[in-house]
Amino acid sequence: MVSRSQSSDSRLYSFSPETKEKLRKFRLSTSRAKDAQAIIYIIDAKSQEIRPEDGEVYSKMEDLADELPESSPRYILLSHPLTLKDGRLSVPYVLLYWLPENCNPSHRMMYAGAVELMRTTAEVNRVVEVESEDDIISIKERLSNTD
Repeated sequence: MVSRSQSSDSRLYSFSPETKEKLRKFRLSTSRAKDAQAIIYIIDAKSQEIRPEDGEVYSKMEDLADELPESSPRYILLSHPLTLKDGRLSVPYVLLYWLPENCNPSHRMMYAGAVELMRTTAEVNRVVEVESEDDIISIKERLSNTD
């Protein structure tokens, strides 16, 4: 059963069929990746559509951090290969929720209202809130510590 708020969120925000297909392909293609892969997603304020910001795939966390705006939220789909303490390879697929401290309040509300829809549509199990470039650059350690 869909909760009332989730139901209203899904009517408010949308994904184009093309974006849904890109989400599916990204999830499938990154499961065996050797390097980190990340794509930035935005909510178009006019259409309320959630879509890739520019379609670029980032493999260096420093480059990703440089691209994020200082006062506006973003969603980042991230697949990051990790070697676990027991030597096994893990490739967590997570949603980074970029929420900088000096975020525009209306943008903050818009993204907060769609984060669960983004999580379920992208089929990620975990949402990690990040608010600084250091959080992005050190994400590997953060992901490693919770496995």
